[in-house]
Amino acid sequence: MSEHGSRFWHAAFRLQYRILALLDPLVRAEWRRHGIGNIVDLEVARRTGPGSRSRLVGLLHANGRIYVGHPNGAVGWTRDLQAAATGVAHYYNGTLWPFNATQLGTGSERDAVIRSTGQHPFPGNLVYRLGRGHVRRAGIFFRLTDREPVSQ
Repeated sequence: MSEHGSRFWHAAFRLQYRILALLDPLVRAEWRRHGIGNIVDLEVARRTGPGSRSRLVGLLHANGRIYVGHPNGAVGWTRDLQAAATGVAHYYNGTLWPFNATQLGTGSERDAVIRSTGQHPFPGNLVYRLGRGHVRRAGIFFRLTDREPVSQ
């Protein structure tokens, strides 16, 4: 697994996100009441059928732009985002942000995003920092931009 990251960090991030999935109803309830750090509810059309997928994710800010990503690379919601290239960020206060998404390749922009993972709420910021080498090798990230209005 060396070219894609470490086995330890792959397992650690997988466990972290499984625990977050189990706690989602409690975390989501708190998020709806007060917000939590940089967290939004990301809604993306499913690539495998009708409907959409909704995940609480952290928006990262780097060099005046906004990003999302996953430390282990492609997972369900990132595959959906890659296929749809568009989605809606729901903020806890009811604000909606329709966006376009562009997957980042290797390079300085992606490196800046990875350095910005300290913006995540604790303990995510600490875990990302400790696993930064794995995130560099395996992580997948997207730049989000305002969606252009669709003419009818």
